[in-house]
Amino acid sequence: MAADQVRQVTDSRVLAALAHPLRRRLMDTLKVYGPCTVGQLAERTDQAPANVSHHLKVLAAADLVTEAPEHARDRRERWWRLRDRGVRWSHADFDADPAARAVADAAGSLNLDRHVALVRAWHAAGDEQQAAWADGPFSTDKWLRLTPEELAELSREVIALLDRWADRAVPDDDRRREPVFVFAHGVPARP
Repeated sequence: MAADQVRQVTDSRVLAALAHPLRRRLMDTLKVYGPCTVGQLAERTDQAPANVSHHLKVLAAADLVTEAPEHARDRRERWWRLRDRGVRWSHADFDADPAARAVADAAGSLNLDRHVALVRAWHAAGDEQQAAWADGPFSTDKWLRLTPEELAELSREVIALLDRWADRAVPDDDRRREPVFVFAHGVPARP
């Protein structure tokens, strides 16, 4: 990827660009596969190249993706990559402006919908595919009693663990590794 940083988004226009299902999928595809052409992204998302190109322009205008000319074989070939390793935002950054808060809420809702859809798709997969993964896929939940500071500490620890796995050098052992989606949420709630 272009950068090793996780971008803290504080501009509601950037969140508005993110708050679209196909743009979210395009960013996920670039995260998993690295730099891609419009054609490769269209194939991996089952979209028309013109549609992908339009949404890449929206993401580029929000400075979420950038061209990767070093991958092009000629001037006509355009490659794209993520600008940052990831993005995050805090709803508190948008509290002062109701319109901006609505955009942040929509982006958060889309994020959660995407997470749940990926897990549901796995549960709908055929027996053969599920059997191939044996006991690997998991689900867990816990009820914890925490202060806001302890929840923030837990958040940092979980993110650091996932970052360690995401940033590791993939072993060169001739074993096929498939993309695996992992997500976790820790929110105050009532049973």
